[in-house]
Amino acid sequence: MDIVLDRKELIKYPFLKESQQLARRHVESLEEFLTSSPGALALERAKERVIAALTSKREFGDENTQNLKPEFEIASYALARILVSCIGDRSLIDRLARYEAERASFFLATEDPEIRRFVAWSIGISATTATLPVTDYVELVPHLRDRRWRLVNRDVQQGGVNLAPGEIDELIRERIRVILVDQLPLRVPSGICERLDAVTKEIVALQQEQILEQFGEIKEEAFPPCINALIQAITSGANLTHMGRFAITSFLHTVGMNTTGIAEIFARAPDFDLDMTMYQVEHISGRGGTEYTPPSCATMRTFGLCANRDKDCERVNHPLSYYRLRKNIKKKRS
Repeated sequence: MDIVLDRKELIKYPFLKESQQLARRHVESLEEFLTSSPGALALERAKERVIAALTSKREFGDENTQNLKPEFEIASYALARILVSCIGDRSLIDRLARYEAERASFFLATEDPEIRRFVAWSIGISATTATLPVTDYVELVPHLRDRRWRLVNRDVQQGGVNLAPGEIDELIRERIRVILVDQLPLRVPSGICERLDAVTKEIVALQQEQILEQFGEIKEEAFPPCINALIQAITSGANLTHMGRFAITSFLHTVGMNTTGIAEIFARAPDFDLDMTMYQVEHISGRGGTEYTPPSCATMRTFGLCANRDKDCERVNHPLSYYRLRKNIKKKRS
């Protein structure tokens, strides 16, 4: 499409190639840029982007960008991607991608129709269509949890999926999210990550603080029966399936246990191998790009990992919900 976005429009959609080209014309060397005054401002703005993603802040219209030229505001987007790549936590990567997709969607909602069509076209979607080919639709919706997105619940005619008003906007947002998450983590030189160490440590500390606020101190006695069963299996020397290892590791990681603590759980096994365990734990915890979110109760049942169900299991649909419930019950009793 033959449309030229001005610099103020480009900062709304920093993932566009036109936006990135603008930033590259003003940032030739990342190392030199980080030592400059604009680079320091852009890094501070990048930290704000990651923290906003982490804290679910969604006040997009109130972003503090007045001190940055458009090209440096776009550079802050690139630096935010570098920060989460240096940290290497999959959940943080997912949150940043979701934040940036929601940010773009916020601006698109009130955008000039021509610009809106251009942004959608740039990511491979027609913003004016009320129907999507089945193949395109299936590619877009696998991570959308609402049952209405399942193909069996859609009106399909002549190879096309009919969309209700507003649904194309949701699919555009999801397409942006998927594109961004698929691009991460970036391969960042170790020297750059070392230079950004102070900022990444600040972000990680905030992330850990949030986990503590959400789940509190780790209480093994509040673990759901399925997780306790997996721990028991480890202790008895049973060989866990990949899904079993993934379930227990992702659960423990989510409730705030560090890799050393998780490895200590696996150390209860008679045939414990430290090097192999640390590799698997770090990989499942997100460093290898594996999905971070622990499996739901339905998934646990599917893989035969739902064990020793009790009355509290009937009240929840996720092991994390069980953990919160039991901790709240114990807190009230104490």
